Amino acid sequence: MSEPTHSARKLRVIVADDQAAVREPLAAVLGLSDDIEVVAAAADGTEVLAAAAAGPVDVVLMDLRMPVMDGIEATRRLTEEHPEVAVVVLTTFADDDSILAALSAGARGYLTKNAGRQDIARAIRAAAAGQSVLDREVQDRLLATVRTKPTPAAAQALPADITPREREVLTLIGQGLPNRAIAQQLFISEATVKTHINNLFAKADIHDRADAVRRAIAAGLA
Repeated sequence: MSEPTHSARKLRVIVADDQAAVREPLAAVLGLSDDIEVVAAAADGTEVLAAAAAGPVDVVLMDLRMPVMDGIEATRRLTEEHPEVAVVVLTTFADDDSILAALSAGARGYLTKNAGRQDIARAIRAAAAGQSVLDREVQDRLLATVRTKPTPAAAQALPADITPREREVLTLIGQGLPNRAIAQQLFISEATVKTHINNLFAKADIHDRADAVRRAIAAGLA
């Protein structure tokens, strides 16, 4: 059973994977969701960019290893040229370099291909709403990676104007929790969590989710 969004409009999605045997069944399965419409299927990053330019598009479900232009470069280009389009990585690779490169390029979500249809659909909805979703394996690897990489002392201190609630949110981000889980734990709405995150990122000069995890660990919050 699908989980519809609050909006009547379907989310417009591009499925990008160089293997037709993966791309086509995935597009067909996602199309079964009441609130998701697969508007294009792409075999490489150049096709993704062309489809996004033809738009409108809400989310790209992006493989990383593709010919011509890989998923990292395509994500970076999308972030620069079409910032309104969210990227959710779906790949077999969960190594440290791939995860950090994708998040640094602007991906809002990172799933491995062990994810089920409902997990993928939830990640698409979350990304379209401006939220980040990392599957458990990716969260664990990201946390392990940032704990082994020291942050410069100048970046460890948090600004004095960060509120207690924003500090709580940063702590939970550092633990690898997605926005929905943060909302549940703090008994607030996901929209309120997003507001706190936006304010926190602006005050602390945090650039993305991976950077937030590093800052939380450096500040002793995670």
